[in-house]
Amino acid sequence: MLSNYFPILVFLGLGIALGVVPILLGFICGPRKPDPEKLSSYECGFKAFDDARAPFDVRFYLVAILFIIFDLETAFLFPWAVSLRKIGWFGFLSMTVFLFVLVVGFIYEWRRGALEWE
Repeated sequence: MLSNYFPILVFLGLGIALGVVPILLGFICGPRKPDPEKLSSYECGFKAFDDARAPFDVRFYLVAILFIIFDLETAFLFPWAVSLRKIGWFGFLSMTVFLFVLVVGFIYEWRRGALEWE
């Protein structure tokens, strides 16, 4: 009865080994030359431990919102591409309208200069 579980144990062992061995090799063979910049935390171009009430540039929020919008576009494209034959022309035209609205919004943001970093 235990012979039925042997392939599962081999699979688990290989999975653990493929996850742990590269990390250990990097830890053992990798160079260790820490400096203050490598040890400091990086937080979007400003000091991590500073005054919490300091003015914050709104462009960080704008870039985050644009990323979320176009990330969601990709999340909608995968199921649409997989089921395109089943949904037919209605699904194709619906996604075309959706992509058109996103492209118009992208062009608007581009023309307004929201994508330029000064």
